Amino acid sequence: MQILKMAAEGGGKEMNEIKTQFTTREGAYKLLAHSEYSRPNRVPFNSQGSNPVKVSFVNVNDQSGNGDRICFNVGRELYFYIYKGVRKAADLSKPIDKRIYKGTQPTCHDFNHLTATAESVSLLVGFSAGQVQLIDPIKKETSKLFNEERLIDKSRVTCVKWVPGSESLFLVAHSSGNMYLYNVEHTCGTTAPHYQLLKQGDNYAVHTCKSKSTRNPLLKWMVGEGALNEFAFSPDGKFLACVSQDGFLRVFNFDAVELHGTMKSYFGGLLCVCWSPDGKYIVAGGEDDLVTVWSFVDCRVIARGHGHKSWVSVVAFDHYTTSVEESDPMEFSGSDEDFQEQVHFGRDRANSTQSHLSKRNSTDSRPVSVTYRFGSVGQDTQLCLWDLTEDILFPHLPLSRTRTHTNVMNATSPPATGSGGSGSGGSGGVGATVITAVNNPSTNGSNNGGPNAPGNPLPMPLPRSNSLPHSAAASTANSKSSVMDNAIASGVSKFATLSLHDRKERHHEKDHKRNHSMGHISSKSSDKLNLLAKTKTDPAKTLGTLLCPRMEDVPLLEPLICKKIAHERLTVLIFLEDCIVTACQEGFICTWARPGKVYLHHHSIT
Repeated sequence: MQILKMAAEGGGKEMNEIKTQFTTREGAYKLLAHSEYSRPNRVPFNSQGSNPVKVSFVNVNDQSGNGDRICFNVGRELYFYIYKGVRKAADLSKPIDKRIYKGTQPTCHDFNHLTATAESVSLLVGFSAGQVQLIDPIKKETSKLFNEERLIDKSRVTCVKWVPGSESLFLVAHSSGNMYLYNVEHTCGTTAPHYQLLKQGDNYAVHTCKSKSTRNPLLKWMVGEGALNEFAFSPDGKFLACVSQDGFLRVFNFDAVELHGTMKSYFGGLLCVCWSPDGKYIVAGGEDDLVTVWSFVDCRVIARGHGHKSWVSVVAFDHYTTSVEESDPMEFSGSDEDFQEQVHFGRDRANSTQSHLSKRNSTDSRPVSVTYRFGSVGQDTQLCLWDLTEDILFPHLPLSRTRTHTNVMNATSPPATGSGGSGSGGSGGVGATVITAVNNPSTNGSNNGGPNAPGNPLPMPLPRSNSLPHSAAASTANSKSSVMDNAIASGVSKFATLSLHDRKERHHEKDHKRNHSMGHISSKSSDKLNLLAKTKTDPAKTLGTLLCPRMEDVPLLEPLICKKIAHERLTVLIFLEDCIVTACQEGFICTWARPGKVYLHHHSIT
């Protein structure tokens, strides 16, 4: 927040200069001034002590072809507009619905995409005093109020979401650290609920509601310590990732109510979380100013990204820029149908990813070229974009072979332009992200990407396919590897990307964790982050273990771009097909046209 203060005091023009466009390898993203949504008076909202501005979208598939609707909260107000995006200027004089609340403020909201029509939408709104309201901003009917008397939970609602694939179930998280599962058809009862323990595990417990007739909440989850800041369902709806003020990411099998894996922040609370479109990676951000990439299959941190100068408030994957080039059928676990199903839930915004991820060519055993694009926004008013490429995702090669794609630029077109194909890495600093890998000198970094070079008699498979025999060896050699057992149990053993060498190391780390002796784990005195972490939690339990590797033990990503785009802290980042949407605490919702998506009538508006 120091940065903002300096800017406000006129500390140099550069500090306060806001970017209205930025360029990546795809081209230039441009801020569309006429597509800004806000309160009708367009006055910056004085946001001191108020809840973050949040944005929800829904498409109602109306006949006009303009089916996008936007909902956002600013202070005590909640607005519902037709969202014209990159096509036309926003008309703020005509909200479809506007509500002003007394005594409590909206904190978050979510549309039910399954039931939305041009005549009716179901919008859940969570409030600062703990209530949840179900409203229909088209029919203008206030349908129902949940936790009305605050008998279920008195604390602020931090996150509310419909359960994927359900027309009636929704999940609500509170700053108490509790989550509740509701059914819109059921009432909440007039007395405080009585609970019965259903299941408990490492720092979590799940209770059912004891009552003669079915009532809300159906389940109560107690997760971690301190506030539960955000949760996100996996694309297939089967898993739930939660981030808490205690610094832990916890991933649950939602239906089985079981803990799948955990991760610990470098220090401080975790504030935001999201899934990759294929459900293989989770990104979390928070008070350590980092973005952390966690592998769902391996249950471990695979990279951290450092670009923000303050807390990271939102992380999100870009389904439209994430790409996977054709590969052999082994590359994804399960059948084509399984995979289609996996990606199915993001269908309304992920069509392009779906086609990329499901494209196959069985005769072609080339290594796959992968780029996952994700973004983050923070309290430092900056937007960062990140590319997660195969050199980070699959570094586990047998020692006799070295990686050819270390620097992503080697695998793309000439570096000067940085305009690699859809499956290539980015131009800005991605090449610098891997410190440990080495180029294979025999390919001289040819543009067509070492392994694919026709002169290479032996195609060099990507580490993930390469590691299959090792995985089998590893699981017999090291049957204690519970992560592997889990992987087999969930049918994803094809996917284990750990070589034998890694597994031994990991096994050693596990034993080590059990003994709680931190003897051989040196922490550099220059590493201030380490010192901070030591004061916060018992480092014997986390720092230097699988839960929270040391900084030097995982690749550090550099952002493709890192731009100051607002005067106030950023609270929203949403990737849509033809634009990126951001919002700041002053109540301005900005639309950034993707390259080539600026339409002419934007320029003709005076």
